[in-house]
Amino acid sequence: MVGLERGTVELREWTPAWREAYEREVDRLRPLVGDAVGCFEHVGSTAVEGLAAKPVVDLLATVPDLDDVGGPVATLEANGYERRPDDVSGRVFLAKGPPSRRTHYLSLAEPGSGYRREQLAFRDALRRDPRTAAEYERLKRGLAARFPDDRASYTAGKGEFVERVVGRALGGRED
Repeated sequence: MVGLERGTVELREWTPAWREAYEREVDRLRPLVGDAVGCFEHVGSTAVEGLAAKPVVDLLATVPDLDDVGGPVATLEANGYERRPDDVSGRVFLAKGPPSRRTHYLSLAEPGSGYRREQLAFRDALRRDPRTAAEYERLKRGLAARFPDDRASYTAGKGEFVERVVGRALGGRED
């Protein structure tokens, strides 16, 4: 139910199993990382009931200082995660599972960071507005059909939509 080959795009219908997979993973990680990691959030499309998504569960966890995450990252790496190169400002990115079947993505961010605010604003906007969620799903389905083996192009194709929704959610802009 959860898992996808790295670099590929395949959308599946939303299932409560994604929420359950998130909850199980937080229950597994919490005792491992202890106080080094603050709150966990379920983000991404698997966190939006009814929204088709890639079957990879996205988690967002807070850390006090991104420049001092060596301890938690080492613990996560010893427990199934791989730190991945990342060009997104304001986060440390890890993936769980072998490249042939990634099951979870975990982003570490500081509590007050723009990255965290934007992730939560986008998730919450999709949860609040079924029309926006439906529009996002149509966009994702079109991109998945065009780029089934090109995750970078799929992700880039969503960028303008995501920016518009986040802009409205955080700044009240109606673009």
